[in-house]
Amino acid sequence: MENLPEIHYKSHMTLIVDEAELQLARRIMQERRARQWSQADLARHSGISKAAVSRIERAEMSPTASTLVRLASAFDLTLAGLLLRAEGQDLLSREADQPRWQDPGTGYVRQQVFAHPAHPLEVVRVILPARQRVTLPAASYEHIRQLVWVHGGTLTVQEGGASHTLSPGDCLGFGAPGDVTFANDTDQSCQYAVLLTRR
Repeated sequence: MENLPEIHYKSHMTLIVDEAELQLARRIMQERRARQWSQADLARHSGISKAAVSRIERAEMSPTASTLVRLASAFDLTLAGLLLRAEGQDLLSREADQPRWQDPGTGYVRQQVFAHPAHPLEVVRVILPARQRVTLPAASYEHIRQLVWVHGGTLTVQEGGASHTLSPGDCLGFGAPGDVTFANDTDQSCQYAVLLTRR
């Protein structure tokens, strides 16, 4: 199977990440205020410290993937729903306009290929660097069904007590909600797509 083309971020990643972090900070604050929650309320619902919530909302701290998932779950949103830009979304998703976010701890890059409030399907492209892993809590899967489709490299998925090693072209559907680890144990980056729908 032909790999998806590599996306080269180096020249623009700093600007993309800075803009994404500011948008994300605003979005988290908007979602919290829309529910009339204090920062302490959000901390209680998400399991994240109030100090961390405050720093994230001020864009003083870059949240990890696991932290973002906990925040999204507290708001009863998918991660894509939390990452969506505040402005209206078009049903046409141009590559240049697709939001990207980078995990500060692992270098994991998440590209929101498609998400729209009026459409049930979300598509995400992920680049997981060599020798890195990301663990997402069971709470992130309570309201969604998803599958992972590998396009390049080798991905090991650990979920529900099972471990699956996926090669290009392999696709894995997820079972009952549980903690999931996405691991790249090789010396090459891994590219995969995540397709999900809300339950």
